[in-house]
Amino acid sequence: MARTPPSRLPRGAKLRAASIDERLAVSIPNPVVELDHTSAWQLLVATILAAQSTDKMINTITPELFRRWPEPRDLARADLADVEEVIKSSGFFRQKAKTIVAAATKIIGDFDGEVPPDIDALVTVPGVGRKTANVVLGAAYRIASGMVVDTHVTRLSARLGLSNETDPERIEVDLMKAFPRASWIDVSHRLILHGRYVCKAKSPDCGACTLADLCPSVLRDA
Repeated sequence: MARTPPSRLPRGAKLRAASIDERLAVSIPNPVVELDHTSAWQLLVATILAAQSTDKMINTITPELFRRWPEPRDLARADLADVEEVIKSSGFFRQKAKTIVAAATKIIGDFDGEVPPDIDALVTVPGVGRKTANVVLGAAYRIASGMVVDTHVTRLSARLGLSNETDPERIEVDLMKAFPRASWIDVSHRLILHGRYVCKAKSPDCGACTLADLCPSVLRDA
């Protein structure tokens, strides 16, 4: 099999990233994960549940979930049917129930009940890929292990000319090249929020966008 060529940043991506970082820091000064949580464990579970769902929906589910099974040891012993019933509104609830129970079991068995603050360890937990790991490590531990690439960041990376890639891991590599490590955590969440509320998939609000004058997509369509 031919070796995949290394990714190259689009022309001007690094300079554009510096302006994006600066402007989003003004428009979104305090970026936060919109999944309600009080611990790394709660954020981990909520992020797993949020796949193919919305943060708003998951925030209606997790209070009861964490009331009944507050810690990994509690969820690891839970009856699967009971967990399914609590998270039913999340979508794909049967698979998600199995995954979060398996995650709890792994964390109890291998990490003494604590979410490990290390990406290589964290991605061994069921249901945890790089996106989820980067969310948890960044928001719960302030560890800049990489950048979060969800559907919003994927879309904005293309629209803003930050990456020509379509694979999330390769997009992440490009973004880590474009932005300084000190910005990885906050700019990830700023891009998510900007994509969620301004640069939306179907109806981007370019008129209200602080990035419009440096966005290749807007300039191309002008």
